[in-house]
Amino acid sequence: MTQKEKRSFYFLPNLFTTASLFCGFYAIIASIQGRWEKAVIAILVAAVMDGLDGRIARLIGAVSTFGVQYDSLADLIAFGAAPAILAFTYALRVFGRWGWLAAFFYLACGALRLARFNIQVKKTDMRFFTGLPIPAAAMTLALSVINSLRWHFPFRATCYSLLGLTYILSLFMISTLRYYSFKDIEFARYRPYRMAVLLVLVLVLIMSHPFFILWCLSMIYISSGPVYLTFYLLRRRSRQNMQKADELGG
Repeated sequence: MTQKEKRSFYFLPNLFTTASLFCGFYAIIASIQGRWEKAVIAILVAAVMDGLDGRIARLIGAVSTFGVQYDSLADLIAFGAAPAILAFTYALRVFGRWGWLAAFFYLACGALRLARFNIQVKKTDMRFFTGLPIPAAAMTLALSVINSLRWHFPFRATCYSLLGLTYILSLFMISTLRYYSFKDIEFARYRPYRMAVLLVLVLVLIMSHPFFILWCLSMIYISSGPVYLTFYLLRRRSRQNMQKADELGG
């Protein structure tokens, strides 16, 4: 492979990262202008681009330190600043100082989450994330906004719900909860026909009520961290009790 071909391989994932960055920037502009639905859609598209850049980089062997750092900077804009500004302009501003402090807290926790990921990227089990991934937090916040618009939820209740959700997502991002990364799934090893049928069924389910179904899936994913921790603690406690029983019996 020539040097020119290698550069083109490394350029491709960064192109998707740039697209994610652009969507995040557009979401900020749309939020400031009060076009919240467009801002939400831009954040969702950014999440798709963010998922593609890493998978393509691993697929073609174009993973680089530059790409990792660039991806984190783009994520901070698309999934940190953009959702924070979206939530603030839509609902959190009614709380005054506490509203923009909540938005800043989300942004700061997102930055801490990304910084921790960068220093642990080669040291941890890549099957799991430590702390809620910032794209998942951003999608949940954005989908909560658009569902409140589409379903005409009471505005006051929505404001308090988004305030609480913003703090919860922020704390989950900097927590040590474990979340499955889906990076070890290789679709090519499954039977193409069965996988195609499964993908069609999933697509039909999502398209029936896209924003609501995606919000439900995101909430399930967010809940998986505490659920996994609960089962882990219960299993460890069970093992400790069994060891104590064996010691007493011996």
